[in-house]
Amino acid sequence: MGNYPSGPDAGAAELPRYASRGPARFLLHYIWRRPWSHLVVLLSMLSAVGCAIASQYAVKTLVDVLGMGTPTDGELWGTVAMLLGLVAGDNLLWRLAGWVATYAFVAVGGDIRLDLFGHLSGHGTRYFADRFPGALAARVTTAANSAWSIESSLVWNAIPPGAAVISSIAVLSVVDRQVTLVLFLIVSALGLVIARLAARGRHLHQRYAGRAAAVTGSLADVVANIGLVRAFGTAEREQERLSRDIEHEMSAQRESLRALERLRLLHAVSVFAVTAGVLVWSVSLWRAGAISTGDVVLTTTLGNTVLHASRDFAMAMVDLTQHFAKLGEAVQVLGLPHEMTDVPDAEPLIDLGGSVAFRGVCFSYPDGERVLQDFTLNIPSGQKVGLVGRSGAGKSTILALLQRLYDPDSGQVLIDEQDIAQVTQQSLRQSIAVVQQDISLFHRSVRENLRYGRPEASDEDVYRAAEAAGCTEFIARLPKGFDTVIGERGLKLSGGERQRLAIGRAFLRNAPIILLDEATSALDTESEQAIQEALVRLVKGRTVIAIAHRLSTLDSFDRILVLERGRIVEDGPSAELLRRKGIYSRMYLRQLTAPKHA
Repeated sequence: MGNYPSGPDAGAAELPRYASRGPARFLLHYIWRRPWSHLVVLLSMLSAVGCAIASQYAVKTLVDVLGMGTPTDGELWGTVAMLLGLVAGDNLLWRLAGWVATYAFVAVGGDIRLDLFGHLSGHGTRYFADRFPGALAARVTTAANSAWSIESSLVWNAIPPGAAVISSIAVLSVVDRQVTLVLFLIVSALGLVIARLAARGRHLHQRYAGRAAAVTGSLADVVANIGLVRAFGTAEREQERLSRDIEHEMSAQRESLRALERLRLLHAVSVFAVTAGVLVWSVSLWRAGAISTGDVVLTTTLGNTVLHASRDFAMAMVDLTQHFAKLGEAVQVLGLPHEMTDVPDAEPLIDLGGSVAFRGVCFSYPDGERVLQDFTLNIPSGQKVGLVGRSGAGKSTILALLQRLYDPDSGQVLIDEQDIAQVTQQSLRQSIAVVQQDISLFHRSVRENLRYGRPEASDEDVYRAAEAAGCTEFIARLPKGFDTVIGERGLKLSGGERQRLAIGRAFLRNAPIILLDEATSALDTESEQAIQEALVRLVKGRTVIAIAHRLSTLDSFDRILVLERGRIVEDGPSAELLRRKGIYSRMYLRQLTAPKHA
């Protein structure tokens, strides 16, 4: 099996190293995982090509035997048996290669998709912020499909004609070395010319691959936001925008295909000219008595084989250039090294209650101003803390740093006195349950979405979490209850129902730290009150950090932190901050006196 890792997890970990070596080395890594099945395919295919070429020599022998006038039964039927055996071997060996390839080639595509997804899921927030999610998903599929196309093209379209050319020239040398030498020189020159022209067109194929991925991403982006498109009546405008993108893609595809057609035309003209020359030369040698009738047949058929096989080989190599370009483009984007990785000796986070601390943290977003400057905060385990402040004050940044979506420029973020940069990211994720303002749900059943963060949870645990989050009432109204599939991103549910489902999922997670990012913003007053009551019961003994627009939802919290430009300007219980008549008090008063809209 070589020195490569054999499991998908190991493959994902090593992916940037072999992805950086180019698409050919990338694919070879996966072929090497299953060397024996690929070797069987290769040897079966080469043996089949050998039988095909040998059968042409058997035809030459049969023609010569028939030309003897009165061959013996042994000579005649022995030659027939040899020809039939070679034809049968040709067909059976191809079928053996095809049968084994159904396992080997498909498995390579599966390995590639698993490893690419494993690596993709480890990228940080910045990576996904700069790219279309749909285009990334499309590249995973494109890479696997391109790998399958490359293997198939090599085994069925490229290597067989290449082997046929070599075998045919070797057999022709038995008949006439001059014809063989001329054919060899012509084929070599033609192959070099086509290879050079194919290399010149490689950038056209790469440009087409990039534009195709961009169109896929743009289309997925529009479909994912189709509700927004309908709400603003911009379907026609989006279609025009997509039309421009598709036109650019089609233009690149036409240029790519035209480059291939020019090569095919060049080879077609060359094949006709050389075939005519070989035929005339062979007939001339026969008239001079230099070769037999069977030799004329063999020279003509093998000459055609050499020329057509060289054409097929050259065209297959050109097609391979396209597939390698697609694979290379996909792997180049998906195989980038992770921005944040576990340190070599990272240990799992040890749960000691869920205390949180920021020590001298400085942080800036790329190309942005400093968000946190020498930020220090200590939250004991089990404490409920609310974060309030104007937009841009640093509230979401604090939650992001705690989840290690970003690393601070300097300073430390600690959980239970453990630097989160020194522990495994997987264990960190398992210690935190998050309810975001923008709810993410899968196109799966209610039960699967609730159980997503804790797949081993019993049905009873799932029901208790749903009941505590106020979900059971609307779940009971669904056609199949907990087994109802809720659509992509939960579109079959209302905004409030989606948020309650997300809260139930976080409760079931049973993590020591809970992060709430505007977790009740989409709920009506009655539902919000029910959630607040549930929070009191379910967050007991856990550390809770919440961002809330409605300040009244933080009344029961132990501490409120008021942030301004990345600094804590007020810190204390809600009642105490209200008595101080400071920033929090003014914010609270504005919300109480703000006009209520129906």
